[in-house]
Amino acid sequence: MTDTLAPARPRTDPVEPELRLRIGGVTRAELATLAGAAGGSLALDWLLYERLLPFSGALGFLLGWYLLFLICYAGATRLQWDGRLVRERLVSALAWSSGLLVVALTLDQIGYLVLQGITAARHLNFFTESMETTAALSPITSGGALHAIIGSLEQLGLATLFSVPLGIAAAVFMSEVGGRLARPVRTLVEAMTALPSIVAGLFVLGVVILTLGAERSGFAASLALTVMMMPIITRAAEVVIRLVPGTLREASYALGASQWRTVWNVVLPTARPGLATAVVLGMARGVGETSPVLLTSGVTPYFNHNPFSGQQISLPLYIWNYVRQPYPEMVARGFAAGLTLMAVVLVLFLVARALGGRRPGELSRRQRRQIARDLGGRAAGGPSRRQRPLTARDAAA
Repeated sequence: MTDTLAPARPRTDPVEPELRLRIGGVTRAELATLAGAAGGSLALDWLLYERLLPFSGALGFLLGWYLLFLICYAGATRLQWDGRLVRERLVSALAWSSGLLVVALTLDQIGYLVLQGITAARHLNFFTESMETTAALSPITSGGALHAIIGSLEQLGLATLFSVPLGIAAAVFMSEVGGRLARPVRTLVEAMTALPSIVAGLFVLGVVILTLGAERSGFAASLALTVMMMPIITRAAEVVIRLVPGTLREASYALGASQWRTVWNVVLPTARPGLATAVVLGMARGVGETSPVLLTSGVTPYFNHNPFSGQQISLPLYIWNYVRQPYPEMVARGFAAGLTLMAVVLVLFLVARALGGRRPGELSRRQRRQIARDLGGRAAGGPSRRQRPLTARDAAA
């Protein structure tokens, strides 16, 4: 026997090929399972509705198909994967189907509104004339909604002028000042958020019109819209102000600034994109209100450019007044006004999305280029393009 060890033989076990892991996406097995569950549930639903059970109706058929689809999909996935993946697939199916349902309902409403309102909206006179000289049986080429569009814009402008300072001031008080009154103010704002719109109209009607003797006008309607818009702006502005980094406030205090100077020069400019979004969202809420405007502004076919004198109609009231008429031309004008109102709200939400795309404190591309030029000029020893002292916001940026 020798003490030397024999050299180890190399392993000849076959090397298994590496499997590529796919993170995300949908596999063929998942697609086949989904299609099989949808087809099987449809066939079973048809069998139950048409042959076995005394049921009828398209809505019940679709609801039964959806419930059977979830049951079949859960059973099919349980045959292939474990319980955790079954729950994941089932929740994904619920989320996707709910989202598709919401999109389908939205597209259905938009399509119906376009089909009913394009008859009047395609004529230019709808946007350039009022209903002053138009009768119920007049052709669609006569009359329009110019007086309602102008009334809505004026009432919304006045309501924005009243609600924005009050809403932002309340948000600053709750987030920056605080104290014993912060909780009651927050509770009042939350209660006003859930306030029915008809109550706001009744409040302005009882206090401003009946008690103080003011007449129904666009100004009274703007006061009712202010009651509806102010809590929306306040809550959104408070959230945005609370997102401002505390280091900016500390830097401002370290430079010797007072609290109100810090709020005015540091907090509010930093939260400007979010505050603009809050304002636009409040405007989108107020432009579509009908109940408070119905009680405070009145309904008139005449053009009134003065919101402080005389009755003044708005787009929601225009819609409410004409869609319940028995004349097809009037109904078409009401749907065209609804299409116009939908376009106004869409523009407001697009503006809110554009203004609120940045986080609080995040600089825009133009501001970053300007700071880079200023810092480059200081590093080179020459004068910068904009000579100004370095503030706490610039130091934090």
